[in-house]
Amino acid sequence: MTAWGSWDEAAFDAYLPANMVLGMTDIAVVVTDRLGNLLYMNRYAARLFRVTADAADLAGQPMLSLGLVADCDLRQLEELSGQVLRGRTWEGTFETKRPDGTHALIRAIAVPLRHPAGDIDGTVLLAREVSQRAGRSEEDRLALLERVGERLAGSLEIGATLRHVAEILVPQFADHCFIDLFQGDALIRRVQRHASDWMPPPGTWAQVGEQIHYPDGHFCQQAMAHLDTVIVTDLEDERYPAPSVESMSAADEAGLTSVVAAPLYARGVLLGVISLALSRLTDRNERHYDTPDRDLIGAIASRVAIAIDNAMLFETERQTALAFQKSLLPQAIPELDGLEVACRYVPAKPLETQGQGIQTQVGGDWYDIIPLAAGRVGIVIGDVEGRGARAAAIMGQLRAALRAFAQDEKPPADIMRKLDEWCRSLAPAAPDSAAGDPPTASCIYMIYDAWSRELTFANAGHDGPMLISGGEATQLEFRYKGVLLGVRGKGIRGLPIYKEETIIVPPAAILVFYTDGLTDRRTRADGAGHYSEDEATEMLRHAVRAAAASGDADVVATAAEYAVPGDIDDDMAILVAKSSPAELASCEQVFPAEPIMVSEARRLAAQTFRSWGMAVEQTELGCLLVSEVVTNAVLHASITPSPGRRFDLDLESVPMPVPAGSGSFPTLAGPRAAPTGPLAAAAANGAATVRPRSSRCGCDAAPARCGWRSSTRTCGCPGSGPRGRPTRADGAFTWSSSWPPGGDRGPRQRARPSGSRCRSARRTR
Repeated sequence: MTAWGSWDEAAFDAYLPANMVLGMTDIAVVVTDRLGNLLYMNRYAARLFRVTADAADLAGQPMLSLGLVADCDLRQLEELSGQVLRGRTWEGTFETKRPDGTHALIRAIAVPLRHPAGDIDGTVLLAREVSQRAGRSEEDRLALLERVGERLAGSLEIGATLRHVAEILVPQFADHCFIDLFQGDALIRRVQRHASDWMPPPGTWAQVGEQIHYPDGHFCQQAMAHLDTVIVTDLEDERYPAPSVESMSAADEAGLTSVVAAPLYARGVLLGVISLALSRLTDRNERHYDTPDRDLIGAIASRVAIAIDNAMLFETERQTALAFQKSLLPQAIPELDGLEVACRYVPAKPLETQGQGIQTQVGGDWYDIIPLAAGRVGIVIGDVEGRGARAAAIMGQLRAALRAFAQDEKPPADIMRKLDEWCRSLAPAAPDSAAGDPPTASCIYMIYDAWSRELTFANAGHDGPMLISGGEATQLEFRYKGVLLGVRGKGIRGLPIYKEETIIVPPAAILVFYTDGLTDRRTRADGAGHYSEDEATEMLRHAVRAAAASGDADVVATAAEYAVPGDIDDDMAILVAKSSPAELASCEQVFPAEPIMVSEARRLAAQTFRSWGMAVEQTELGCLLVSEVVTNAVLHASITPSPGRRFDLDLESVPMPVPAGSGSFPTLAGPRAAPTGPLAAAAANGAATVRPRSSRCGCDAAPARCGWRSSTRTCGCPGSGPRGRPTRADGAFTWSSSWPPGGDRGPRQRARPSGSRCRSARRTR
């Protein structure tokens, strides 16, 4: 008989060839070259990683392409490769996701593959699955608990946290996993996962989102009552009450053999219960839990409870910040003339961001619609730098300030300058510190006149909107980009320059405003990096162009929201504005500034209203408004001011200066002594009549003209209430009054009250 040590190498290889030894070994052996390309995989490794193709055919393919390592552990694979190629041994645990969607924890050791000359040519990986029985060793138990902790720390979103737990435990340590959490006094099933894609018959076990009742004596009830882990080694020997007869029949169908239940208890509060079960759904060597499993599941449950409690606290903070921010945004879209508007605000999901940890993802994005005088509307969209409650608070202050500034009827560039000055005033008192810098924000402020279709705007560093017209979608280019609000810090001289631009919006055109959360840092569908901003913008362009065919602003807003796939890394605001496809109905007539012309204006108004098909009650109300407004215009025109001077229109004792020949809108003057005389009395009476009967009124300014446009609150038709959504053919009625003969006439003044919004009166020219 020959001793093992006396065999030569050739005889040993003939008796036990290497391929046979590796093929019969109950451990996975994977060999790669220096670049991570597969060189060899034994049969056990193919079974472990669920590789269906022939291992010989996979030679030369990158390990990453085979999916042997889950995406969440790619960084760990890089650490493994770097350490082994430096001549060291690596030992650890990583996760693999199999083709059937199941997850498995792999315990592995990696060593260098050395050439006879001593060079390192690759890596040899020896791996095995951390199974129920293998997890009983102290080393594997610690590795598993460490792995569970890593997965739980990867998210503060409670849904993701619970899913991670179930994916780790099934099917490695259980065939069934249930997590039930208290919601008030009710116990609600939040997660259930089963091996082999098995699902319980309907009406048997409680589904996710349903309330579950455990009877007295049930192992889950005992675990919560005693705040201790309960193990049922053999369900055939120990019978426990079931929530229902149907539940018991489903347990018999699955072939449940053993159960362990552990309370989810953290910081003195019972959050719920987690239960695991083994059954005959899978082919296992061990179908029963015992004492080491009880200790392991108890340790896992304690970590899960802390993670759930942290997630619930985080969700409470996030919902508070989100509710705070949403309360600062417009709660309803105002009724507008010749403009259809749809808005969206979407907070980002809690994500782990680079260098910033877990963020609430509530930020400072906002939008606003501001009704202005003379039927015009202010459109705002902006984004405050930063995230969290502070960014939302600054956003609320900016929005309130801009709305206040807009009431002055100043041009957009002036509004931007005032808003920048106000933004810089918010800098905290922290000299020589970064904390003392003022907040910064991007913003666009636009003023749209539905009658002239003019859109005048000023920009403070915000991206331009998409303009969809004639079947084409293009990015609106700004000649003046502007600088961010608040960017000029302390000690920097000079004021930021904001300039205005004006465009004519085509009929039925759609403008899509958005913040950078829509196009920034979207993860690609294949998980390989992020879409570039140009790629995301192109996706947005195609999506809104296709949706614009519907002619509905709300459909376009929805298309923009889902244009770029993937979870958003920042919150986003979307505002879609569609112009009227038809010109707003109007009528204009010039009269001498003589009192007798008031009745002629009233007659013309009644004739026009009847031609529009208005109801009698609405016609009478409209004629009353016309009479009062034109009377004031005639009375003030008779003063005959000189060019460049101004005169006052007294409305409810609030003087309004109107510059003669100026192209800017008038502003309300401060309180002062009420003027007296018959002219002032007539003006006050007219204002008292117009104000209560009109939804809004104001001045319409253009070179050498001013006046009032007003609109009624209701259509006046039988059974009708306040007007609904804005229409595309709301009416307007315009008169011009010339100066009386003689004297210095100055520029012509024009009064323009708007007409009915009655549905039966909508007409186009």
